[in-house]
Amino acid sequence: MSRKPQSTSSVVDAAGNASVASRALEDQFRRVYQDILSRAPEHDFEPTLDRVRRALDLLGEPQRTYRVIHVAGTNGKTSTARIAESLVRAHGLRTGLLTSPHLSSVRERIALDGQPISPEAFMEAWSQVQGVVDLVDAESAAQGGPRLSFFEVLTILGFTALADAPVDVAVVEVGMGGTWDATNTVESEVQCITPIGRDHESYLGSSLESIAAEKAGIIRSQVVIGRQRPEVQEVLEEALEQAEAAGFWLGGDFDVLSREPAVGGQLIHLQGLGGDYEQFLLPLYGAHQADNAAVALAAVELLLGDAAHRLAGGPFSEGLEGAASPGRLEVIPGNPAVLVDVAHNVPGAEALVAALHESFPFALVGVVGILADKDAEGMLSVLEPVLDQVVITKSTSPRALEPAALGEVAREVFGPDRVEVIDRLDDALARALELAAIETGESPGALGAAVLATGSATIAAEVRILLRRGQPD
Repeated sequence: MSRKPQSTSSVVDAAGNASVASRALEDQFRRVYQDILSRAPEHDFEPTLDRVRRALDLLGEPQRTYRVIHVAGTNGKTSTARIAESLVRAHGLRTGLLTSPHLSSVRERIALDGQPISPEAFMEAWSQVQGVVDLVDAESAAQGGPRLSFFEVLTILGFTALADAPVDVAVVEVGMGGTWDATNTVESEVQCITPIGRDHESYLGSSLESIAAEKAGIIRSQVVIGRQRPEVQEVLEEALEQAEAAGFWLGGDFDVLSREPAVGGQLIHLQGLGGDYEQFLLPLYGAHQADNAAVALAAVELLLGDAAHRLAGGPFSEGLEGAASPGRLEVIPGNPAVLVDVAHNVPGAEALVAALHESFPFALVGVVGILADKDAEGMLSVLEPVLDQVVITKSTSPRALEPAALGEVAREVFGPDRVEVIDRLDDALARALELAAIETGESPGALGAAVLATGSATIAAEVRILLRRGQPD
């Protein structure tokens, strides 16, 4: 029996209805996100996991339905997590990834098989957790406590979405600290600790030792550890002993044997825990990213065990070459090109500058905005040798240091002739592009000039949006 062809008007009506439904879903998603966003910000947390544990218990402990690699540290957490997820996925397993902060959409924080969660899946997870979140909020209020925070709600929602998928392995990045971070409700098989430095001192302590002790709170069993300062290493060694956990150290148990700059990244030769991985292309720049790749690879070796060693060639090559970490010395093509980096503290700026010297040896005009609780003078001093000129500005973050105040610091570091102060980020970016074009025009035959946007994750995020590399929620 032949089927009657669908009329053109029916097709148009179906498409129109689908479009209406899609817009309605997007509107609903944005309303939910704004409600979650109204909660206490992620940098404002209380030293307790009781509320998060209560919510997860009521939901049936979704975080226990998949294997977990847990990643803490000060710098390199997101890149390490992203590389590890790519390596696991290349082995044919279904993956989940929880990272923070996001650059343009909150959906980036919850990824399934390497892609941000869809609005549909986000809303499905929210439909499951909303009632539980309301209940836990009410219980806390009855005891004189606060509502679940922005980050706590997203963590609960993320764990639920990964269980729903379902995923085989989740790579979970700590939001801030370790011991009291909402993600520390997982029972991970492998833990990673990337380099630890001073950051979030008002929350984590003013000494490296206190910060390291807080981040060591994720230690469970098998811990892959990046390069650390001696005082940090001592704290971590003590934490390993107390937890009766095995520690695997970069530079001892595994290492970066060699690396060289290449088009689009670098060629790296890694010594893993169970094998030698030679001449893989990592599409990320700088020695710090090679270290991140080594930590990620060792973590995946531990998680997958003999399976990883049997498949040491193709999947690891595919996983490394497919790794991406937006906003980490990301090149946005154009004339001039724009480099975007989330460096927001002195160690991050130092790693950025080293990578610039190695892979981008040409004139740079900076677009720099720094948060008020950061070491602005320290960061600007690190950036000064690589920036010919700098345009000081700010992002929309309520924590952003006002451009006038940051400009005063910049003039002390750069000298007044190399500094401009422009309040609006879009105007600052336009001025920096103009200055870079002038710089290129005055240097015929040279590599030209580019713009570097850095100083905070929000500067990187908002520049990416301005350059159409992402759409905000």
